[in-house]
Order: sequence, then C-alpha cells, then structure tokens
Amino acid sequence: MTPELLLERIQQHLDSIEQIELDRRTDELLRGAKYDDPKKLNRYEHKVFSQSGEDGILAEIFRSIGVTNHIFAECSPGDGLENNTLYLLTLGWKGCWVECDPIKVNAIMQRMRPRIAEGSLFVQQQMVTAENIESLFAVASLPQEFDLLSIDIDGNDYWVWEKIQRFSPRVVVIEYNATFPASCDWVMEPNPKAAWDGTINFGASLRALERLGRSKGYALVGCSLTGVNAFFVREDLTGDRFLEPFTAENHYEPPRYYLASRRAGHRRGPAWGVIQLGSQI
Repeated sequence: MTPELLLERIQQHLDSIEQIELDRRTDELLRGAKYDDPKKLNRYEHKVFSQSGEDGILAEIFRSIGVTNHIFAECSPGDGLENNTLYLLTLGWKGCWVECDPIKVNAIMQRMRPRIAEGSLFVQQQMVTAENIESLFAVASLPQEFDLLSIDIDGNDYWVWEKIQRFSPRVVVIEYNATFPASCDWVMEPNPKAAWDGTINFGASLRALERLGRSKGYALVGCSLTGVNAFFVREDLTGDRFLEPFTAENHYEPPRYYLASRRAGHRRGPAWGVIQLGSQI
C-alpha cells in the first residue's frame, strides 16, 4: 500500500468516526425531555439538500398547514446544492433564487439548467438589501402570498424582512445569531454593503426576530437543532398545530454549528426524478 493510499484510508476512517459521533450526539440531544412533545419540530429534522435538518422541519410545517401555490423565494441559495428550497424544487415547486456571488450564480445556471429552461426556477444575480427586496420579488413575478420565504444573507437579514410589506409569505425561514441568548434583543446596525467577516457581528438574535415577526403577524414555531435557522408561520395559520408559547425562550437552540457537518447519504447533486403522488410536501 502506498503512503498516499494509506493516508486516504486513515482519513476515511477518521471521517467515519466523526459521523458516528455526530449521529450519537444528535440522537442524545433529541432524547432529552425538551424534545418530548410531538409538536417540537426538531423531532422531524431531516437533511436532503438543506444544511442540516431544515428540509424535515419544513415538511412537517407544510404537512400541518397545507400548501397553496407551491412557490418559494430564497435569498442567498449558495451554489444551488445546499439550501432550504432545492428539495422543494425537486418535488415540483417553483420559485426564485437571489444570489450575489457571480461564481455561485454561474454554478446554479449550469446545474439547474433544466429547471430554469422550463420556468420552474428564476435566478437573479443581485445583492439582497432592505431597499431592493420587494423590487426583486416583483421582477420574479412572485404573487403577494406565496408559500415559503428563506432569508440567509449573513448580515442584514432582520432589516430585509422588516422591509417586506407588499408580500405575505405563509412561512418564513430566517437565520438567527445564536451567540446571543434567548433573553437578548440584539440587531446588527443596518449596512447595505455588509458581508460576514467571520465574527459574531451578523444578523439578529432570536428575541429580536421574534419581536419583528410578531409585529408582522408571524409566530416563532421552532429553530433548527444547529442553532442556525428560525421558523415562522403566519399567525392566521398556526391554530393549535405548533408548540406554544411562540417565544425565543421556548424555541431557542444554542449554536451547535458542528452538527452541520453531519452527512446524510451520498454526496449532493441535482436529483431530477419522477415524483409519485402523495410524496410531495
């Protein structure tokens, strides 16, 4: 065995040990009393194309409230292989992606060519700001009420959501800054040119987003186990379907970013197949 092959085998073994430990830690967390209630959305986490368990949480939310027009919008979908809406696109949804990085946009245009050509996906190369968000939606011909909005722009997320007035998505997924505890109401200063610098100076705390969501008629119904994304459902749709109270204290998850490296099956790539009735969200 060559030294190179030996090093490769060792790395594969270490990777396997890491994945086993991440699976063990996730199972250990979910066995805690905090997650006993069947309305606790973390119980349904599942990764298809999302960074961690967001795909499963969204599936459970839409199982509970139903789906209307199967339309989404995602701000900053990356290169198109790991985000909150690719699974929905795979299941036959339609929508728009707005990404500022030209390299990532080019990758999207190549990988998603069939969906773009058929009109299922509309892609815009723009930096999302509070000032342009509604015009971006208008250019994409989004209806006033669509099913899902995902915001993860590593900075002005709070200010962008605040400025959305003419559109009323039924569900909003938005990144929160889990460094700040559930009791802290903190928002970064607005900066249209903000780019994440690797520090804690980004986004908003969960308490701040809870407050903003309530002012816009949304209830905080859960957060991802990794402490990355918060899930909001419009208050006219919640009923008794989700775990109350809809507060940061009840739904806060601390930063467990290490869980995002937990893999689920094979390496990701576009997966266009035949969807059987009953399998869609």
